[in-house]
Amino acid sequence: MERYAGLRRTILISFDIDGTLEEGDPPGILAIDFVREAQKDGFVVGSCSDRPISAQRAMWERHGIEVDFAVSKHMLAEVKSQFSADVYYHIGDREDLDKRVAEQAGFAFLWPHEALAKPWHKASFRR
Repeated sequence: MERYAGLRRTILISFDIDGTLEEGDPPGILAIDFVREAQKDGFVVGSCSDRPISAQRAMWERHGIEVDFAVSKHMLAEVKSQFSADVYYHIGDREDLDKRVAEQAGFAFLWPHEALAKPWHKASFRR
């Protein structure tokens, strides 16, 4: 959760995988620890990817992360209806498949390098 002047804000972050996370194909610049730290800070986290849901869940399980959701790209709007948050972010690497879908679902869109620059960022990027 974020704090602003003593107020707590609930933040939901949806992660694309391929081209966004270090685990992706191609690898992205966001370390899995970025997700781990966001979750540790109380953020609602999950993935929204072109990968099958079972493959998304298996990836998270390999890293010992229990995500709040794992969905296909076209289901991002459903995530918003299932979780109450003050801010909804989708982090991805493609204009057509990530940015457009995020904005249509009412999410703010961040490129991976923009996510690294957010004040809530603590984890380091892929080296």
